[in-house]
Amino acid sequence: MPSEIQNAAECIRIRGARTHNLQNIDLDLPRDQFVVVTGPSGSGKSSLSFDTLYAEGQRQYIESLSTYARQFLHQLERPDVDLIEGLQPTISIDQRAGSNNPRSTVATVTEIYDYLRLLYARLGEPRCHKCGAVISQQTPEQILDVLMDLSQGTRAMILAPMVRGRKGEHKEVFETIRKAGLLRARVDGQIVDIDNPPALALQKSHDIEAVVDRVVVREGVRARIAESVRLAIRHGDGLVIAAREEKTATGSVWHDRLFSTLYACPNCRTSFEELEPRTFSFNSPYGACPRCEGLGARVGFDPELVLPDTELSLAEGAIAPWRDGSPAAERRHRQQLEPFLAKAGIDWNTPLATLSEKRRDELLNGAGKRFCGVLNMLEKEYATTSSETKRQRLESFRGEVVCPECQGARLRPEARSVFIGGRAIHEVTRLPISAAKAFFAGLDSGNGAGRVGENAVVGGGPHPSPLPEGEGTERDGPHPSALPEGEGTVDNPFAKGEQRLIAHPILSEITARLDFMDRVGLGYLTLDRPAGTLSGGELQRVRLAAGLGSGLVGVCYVLDEPSIGLHPRDNDRLIEVLRQLQSRGNTVLVVEHDEAIMRHADWLVDLGPGAGRHGGRVVAEGSPQAIAENRQSLTGRYLAGVERIPVPERRRRAVKSRSITIEGVTTNNLKDVSVWFPLGTLVCVTGVSGSGKSSLVDETLARALVRRLGGVAPKAGPHRSIRGASQVDKVIQIDQSPIGRTPRSNPATYAGVFDEIRKVFANTRDARQRGYKAGRFSFNLKGGRCEECQGQGQRRIEMNFLPDLYVDCPVCEGKRFNRQTLEIRYRDRSIADVLDMRVEEAVEFFANFLTISRLIGGLLEVGLGYMALGQSSTTLSGGESQRIKLATELSRVETGKTLYILDEPTTGLHFDDIRKLLAVLDRLVDLGNTVIVIEHNLDVMKTADWIIDLGPEGGEAGGRVVATGTPEEIAGLEDNHTGRFLRTALS
Repeated sequence: MPSEIQNAAECIRIRGARTHNLQNIDLDLPRDQFVVVTGPSGSGKSSLSFDTLYAEGQRQYIESLSTYARQFLHQLERPDVDLIEGLQPTISIDQRAGSNNPRSTVATVTEIYDYLRLLYARLGEPRCHKCGAVISQQTPEQILDVLMDLSQGTRAMILAPMVRGRKGEHKEVFETIRKAGLLRARVDGQIVDIDNPPALALQKSHDIEAVVDRVVVREGVRARIAESVRLAIRHGDGLVIAAREEKTATGSVWHDRLFSTLYACPNCRTSFEELEPRTFSFNSPYGACPRCEGLGARVGFDPELVLPDTELSLAEGAIAPWRDGSPAAERRHRQQLEPFLAKAGIDWNTPLATLSEKRRDELLNGAGKRFCGVLNMLEKEYATTSSETKRQRLESFRGEVVCPECQGARLRPEARSVFIGGRAIHEVTRLPISAAKAFFAGLDSGNGAGRVGENAVVGGGPHPSPLPEGEGTERDGPHPSALPEGEGTVDNPFAKGEQRLIAHPILSEITARLDFMDRVGLGYLTLDRPAGTLSGGELQRVRLAAGLGSGLVGVCYVLDEPSIGLHPRDNDRLIEVLRQLQSRGNTVLVVEHDEAIMRHADWLVDLGPGAGRHGGRVVAEGSPQAIAENRQSLTGRYLAGVERIPVPERRRRAVKSRSITIEGVTTNNLKDVSVWFPLGTLVCVTGVSGSGKSSLVDETLARALVRRLGGVAPKAGPHRSIRGASQVDKVIQIDQSPIGRTPRSNPATYAGVFDEIRKVFANTRDARQRGYKAGRFSFNLKGGRCEECQGQGQRRIEMNFLPDLYVDCPVCEGKRFNRQTLEIRYRDRSIADVLDMRVEEAVEFFANFLTISRLIGGLLEVGLGYMALGQSSTTLSGGESQRIKLATELSRVETGKTLYILDEPTTGLHFDDIRKLLAVLDRLVDLGNTVIVIEHNLDVMKTADWIIDLGPEGGEAGGRVVATGTPEEIAGLEDNHTGRFLRTALS
């Protein structure tokens, strides 16, 4: 029976919850409180929190909408529960993987970028991206002068823009043009008769311009053109397009030039459209850089891979892709380079390091029309080669490179040249959150940052005089450079009262989100950081910032381990923020294993007592103190100190002579770091969030070692040298990425045990009599699988405005195989029965098969005994996926010279699960291997043989090795964040 909560009207009442492994539980949760749900892995925490409470909250909300609205919404399956009363609207902030869309950033996820676009569109100061002059309006007379300066005899059209990039049929626009007495229009670049307009696709964007006049520039037409310009301005709302004809060898080409009575450069006479929020959107063709289409990078030949050693000369093979080429290829390359080398005064035998930066850049990227550059020559080779071997070799020198046009800003030049407080919008998003918070606070208060000064020039020196007519109007200029710190600013960026009225509410929304992220330890993230590069914990806290910014009240927030990735120092900040969310009148329900968060909860629910079918029950509920006093609760015994993970009696010796040393690492925020990793030990790399742990281990050390050992890996982060790589024979990274992307992938297939199980069934007497081979028992191959569902076991039924329904296949009834295959049995079990077995049961069932026992035993050893062998990979958590990978590695034949790298393996693990994990890691090290763990968990830290602590803070304030040594040595440091918490853990 659930505990009695004083006022039943102030609780969420759950009766008969049976989702997944929940055992028909009844539970009362207090509303508007901070509630933590904990328990061993697989005990049913997510089933209760997300698959029951959150799913029911979403279902209740969606059912309140019309059937028409429901068909556009993603709906969750109805939870298996008898009754849920008192449930508020629910919001889930979980650790699901970030969007694979490379356009998604921290700023877009938190909606900060939407407010930024609005701020820059309304209050930004536009400058010419070519000469840096302040943009001013053009008068009709100035537009007329430019047109009259065209060459005599030039054919021209004067058009009034009516629609620019808007979807729709736009019938009313054609009617407006007809009523104005105009005869023609240009629709998406084609001239049409206004009496017979084309039918436009409703869902496509269109450009429509009214043709006001078609003229030939000559003496005596000035008055006619002047009248046409005035008419175009009136119909085009201040915009005019002049299209001029250019004769070419293949025919006529028309060039458009936009004029505006609103914005124009006084020097270049370049016209600009009126600033809109979409001008600053890299997801819109009106704001995105045309070269990279708003991605900020493109796939191409990486200069660092093409020219890895500048100490070499061209004759010595400085250009890596051309090394070991045929004599004919070498002669061809030399012939292509000779004209440029002769003009630049570069000898074939001159080391490239002696060349100036400008000359090396010209060699790689080209020098205008006279030389295309080595990178473009390689691109041509790559595109035209018919040899697959050569293509694959060239592919190894390619990678993601920063867009040379926008330098990663993602935006077109016009958007990059609008300033507030001395910074363009892309310069603001490159700031770390902590610095951006200070910047916007200064804007809101009117102190500190300010506008670009009147004489400031962006993108080059001041233009001494206006450009000649017709020049500087149809080419791209240099990328505007950031102003030096403190230059070109005034004290008050929004001096006018109207400006302050517009700016204040926008800045308030931005600073509220920035302040939250700074307080939960994300101050080191930059706003333009791609969402796909964030860890699960970072992404969850970023999403939480968006939730806090909404200011909702009376909501039930459901969070999944928000403490992941947080150093113990930052836990207090997170708890404070969650309390702030709860104090607004919301229920905060957190699935969590962190001891500090559990102790600060108002109500603690402990599920268990075990995992899978051994869990799904409420072991204890109440205040943290009450749980600690409950000896039936495994969590309570750990909270009370009755159970604990012991400190090792002895630590393995760290010897520098048997270590891997990496020197001069400058990846991301690392500050020329040099560090040694002792081999044959358990090494814990720790430090506050953003201090550079992943940059050091994952992005530099692991990649450099894999490449040094002859494997394939992405380019390692910049470093001077790495020593000791010969002392290991392989590097295995075990992360939390899914073990498969489709429902067919499961623990049995990933671990390789399913191949062995299929052999067992193929060797049965019935299978041999029927001629069945091992392939017959695969649900991925025709023959043995059910062809109705193609081995999936389920069929999806689209329900239009209801959630898609997944039902067992009516032919195989969810068993995946056809009837003939299921007739083959081993010890009275079919192949489908084996896939439904729990790991702990399968170990006993296949005890006589050493290979199968070894493979399945690894899963049992890492605490996954509750998991079904055939459980779909899409239903596994990141922590479960990581432990399946670890179990797979445990089952391999050991050489004793393997380096294992794990990134936060305690994610999703209860105290008792961590104890099992540490036993597995110790076993690996005892076999002579080395385990490097990136971790914040104090139990892992205190059991490590060697700690490498990075910091002292995150982002630019981090990136240094603060301390190295045994846990006892780190704990003895007075001014060390990690040491402060380790002292308590070791006591």
